[in-house]
Amino acid sequence: MALAQTTDKRYEKPVLLAANKPFEEESGLAALQDHPLFASLEKKDLDYILQHSRQVRLGHHQLLYRQDMPAHHFFFVISGRLRLYRLDASGVDRTLDSLQPGDCFAEVMIYADPPRYACYAEALKNSEVLMIPVGVYQELIDREPKYARAALQHYAKRAVSRFHELEIMTVQSARDRLIRYLIDLLPEQARQQGGEVELPLPKCLVASRLAMQPETFSRILADLKGNGLVRVNRSKLFISDPMRLIQISQ
Repeated sequence: MALAQTTDKRYEKPVLLAANKPFEEESGLAALQDHPLFASLEKKDLDYILQHSRQVRLGHHQLLYRQDMPAHHFFFVISGRLRLYRLDASGVDRTLDSLQPGDCFAEVMIYADPPRYACYAEALKNSEVLMIPVGVYQELIDREPKYARAALQHYAKRAVSRFHELEIMTVQSARDRLIRYLIDLLPEQARQQGGEVELPLPKCLVASRLAMQPETFSRILADLKGNGLVRVNRSKLFISDPMRLIQISQ
């Protein structure tokens, strides 16, 4: 697969511009069909989207797109992990989100006018994504109102989730923000008896996501570990008593 690349002079990382490999992942197709944006599509319409979409491979730290670039595609993660971030006025990047297989991102571009990416998208390791033309999906929702309803329901659910994330970020204490973040990583069924979570980002980027310095993150995590509230094994943390953890953050 031939890839054309360029670099951002302000932020020197290779950016993917084009790819020519059709979608060919059977396991990825099953995950795609489970996503709310595609679950209601009739087979002929899903096939139409896939015919116009391309599967692209990203290397470690390769950019998929840059902040403020014109947005002609949205994306579905097939494998790997990516992060979304913005650059502030001083040029420091602020992590906004992490993405894993089964996630869609930049899908708001379906309705954006003018469509421009609001942030950077970077692969945190070798990754594959499906690149879906915005115009092709727009054709379908213009023709089939039920697809538009499914898209709006998806956006509404995402908006509720974003409000919850904003609520975490309004907590003044860095320790409490971290605790709330860790509790949110636990599966629903483990929020009583406890369980293991894996940080979706490197610790320095989790710190950025939670608006704290890496040193602050490390200090708080060491304090939680010293008090027996978490056990840490690299990127994995075991929370034995989530309710106790919640109580100390209230």
